[in-house]
Amino acid sequence: MRAFDEQTAKDLEFDAIRTLLLHHCQNPSAIARAHALHPMDRQKQWQKELEQTKEMLEIKREGNGFPAVGCEEIGADNERLAVRDSVLDEAGFHRLKTASLTVNDVIAALDERESSSPRLVHLASSVHHTLEIIESIDAVFDAKGQVRSNASAKLIHIREEMVRLRRAINRQFLKDLKRFKERGWLADTNEGFINNRRVLAVNSTHKRKVSGTALGQSKNGSITFIEPAANVSMNFEMEMLLDDERKEILRILRALTAQTRKHLPLFRAYHVLLVELDWIRAKMQLAVEMEADMPGLRQDCSFHLIRAYHPLLAMQNKLNGVHTEPQTIALSKKGRMLVISGPNAGGKSIALKTVGLLQVMLQSGLLVPVHPNSEMGSFETILTDIGDNQSIENQLSTYSYRLNRMRSFLEIANAKSLLLLDEFGTGSDPELGGALAEVFFEELYARKSYAVITTHYANIKSRAAQMEQAINGSMRFDRDSLQPLFKLDIGPPGSSFTFEVASINGISEELIQRAKGKLDKRKVRLDELISELQSEKNTLSKVTDRNLRKELELETLKRDLERMEEHLEERNLSQQGIAEEQNAALHRGRRLQQFIDRYDAGSKNKALFQDILKYLAMEQAKRLEAQAAKKAKQKASLAKAAKRRPKHFTDRIKMGSKVRLRNGGKERGEVIAIDAKTATVLFGAFRTKVDLDKLTWVAH
Repeated sequence: MRAFDEQTAKDLEFDAIRTLLLHHCQNPSAIARAHALHPMDRQKQWQKELEQTKEMLEIKREGNGFPAVGCEEIGADNERLAVRDSVLDEAGFHRLKTASLTVNDVIAALDERESSSPRLVHLASSVHHTLEIIESIDAVFDAKGQVRSNASAKLIHIREEMVRLRRAINRQFLKDLKRFKERGWLADTNEGFINNRRVLAVNSTHKRKVSGTALGQSKNGSITFIEPAANVSMNFEMEMLLDDERKEILRILRALTAQTRKHLPLFRAYHVLLVELDWIRAKMQLAVEMEADMPGLRQDCSFHLIRAYHPLLAMQNKLNGVHTEPQTIALSKKGRMLVISGPNAGGKSIALKTVGLLQVMLQSGLLVPVHPNSEMGSFETILTDIGDNQSIENQLSTYSYRLNRMRSFLEIANAKSLLLLDEFGTGSDPELGGALAEVFFEELYARKSYAVITTHYANIKSRAAQMEQAINGSMRFDRDSLQPLFKLDIGPPGSSFTFEVASINGISEELIQRAKGKLDKRKVRLDELISELQSEKNTLSKVTDRNLRKELELETLKRDLERMEEHLEERNLSQQGIAEEQNAALHRGRRLQQFIDRYDAGSKNKALFQDILKYLAMEQAKRLEAQAAKKAKQKASLAKAAKRRPKHFTDRIKMGSKVRLRNGGKERGEVIAIDAKTATVLFGAFRTKVDLDKLTWVAH
């Protein structure tokens, strides 16, 4: 990214994110990339990295296993293979085999995932499944990584000779050991090892009595280590066999290297794939640690963060069991400069750093801790002026440092820049510094830059209120408990709550009143009015949230009551129908009994049969008439209900729609998530899940 410097990384604590990422990297390439991680201005590049990480995160969330891709890198082995007549060692062949096994597992894991993991599938498209490499290496090496004896007929013969000779050496040595021990010529240890050879530990007083080669003495010279004469020639023969073994193994490895060299293009593809997957896996594990996700991506310089967290603060608070308040912040062309005011220690700087850090992380290819319905765009430059950065070496004060920083910003800032300015304008005389800060503010506005600015200066707040594409925001403060609420409100500027914060920190009321007496009464009254307005807004927000909850509870109870009434009505109708059916059956039974009584077995019963047929025809006509009446009643009821039912346009509800509750609720909310039957709606600062059939679409 153009103009991104390490001071910006330090200001936003991006260097701490790099450190966290380092803990998840296994191989040198991933570690080097983590050290050098920086935001990119080409959206296609960082968007591809985001999508790859998101796909691997989805595989993990689905519970589908993915191969461990942190095997040793094979870049150096590939370079050696590329040299003619070179020979790979045992460790190199082990790395190549492991890489081939891992890639085969990766291909199997990505099988039939073209639709769900297209980026990862494309990444693996340069490799293919093969057993030839594994089988050829396994034909030479055993499970312990040693060259097999049957790798060649000559090696079999050499190792058989070595086994035979080693047994002969041991037999002869034990024979001499027993003989000299019986004579009392050996020390208490009896034997030792020198240069991988068994030697007799002979008391030095008897060393001339033992024929053989002296290979050393103990520190005090009391023991002489002697290789028995009968073993000298056999050990020499063993050295010859070991040399023959080394030469044969080298020949076998040279032949295997030549056989393996034909797969060099595939090994190079292995290296690229495994290095990339190790990097993606590290970023995925960081996302899991931070509970991060991928927001929607915009093509312009804007963003809408929903329930965004500062990752480092959220992780630290989670360890300490402390709640972290999420922020919802948006910048767009219509509101591209946000001025945040409010009390000290109220969360202004955290809100500003959250915006900057998440944007830098996103453009570095890292998933961010926001609601997935958030949307984020791309900036060509991200510039910061945060904290006290006075320089003793250059004899710069804080204000001089900030002026130098602002001068460089004015050389760079344009319509694709995001500026993050904390405590804007401070460090000099409040009136003079405030005037200069206002001029800087106007200049950055004229350049159409995007910015998040925190300040206590009233002139900056009022100037933002006059600018069409600038907006004020304030951090909430509870005047009753004298505690910050760490929630950002967009709209009115906030009071600094200077005297309230002083009271919290133990400053006496007498001193506070004396300080108020030294101020312009209008200034004190204005600050009081702003703080009262913010307090009333906090109270109204609480009441609104409470009313919304009550509305939802009332709607639920109303639905439960309606279902209960419908159930009782259906039950009554069912019982009534059963009773009527039983009465009708009883009447039919009596009528049938009359026909039975009239039946005369000795006559033709012509009149009886005519009455029966007449009765059956009448009963059928009644039944058909009743069915027709029931259908007509149902049709009329449906038509009446349709005529009475209000139009709620549920089919129009989608992401970003404005809605309200059907039960007469006046508060409008914004849909921030939606599925088949429910929607997540943001009513002010209150967020809740509501069934779609409880919502009414509201035209903008």
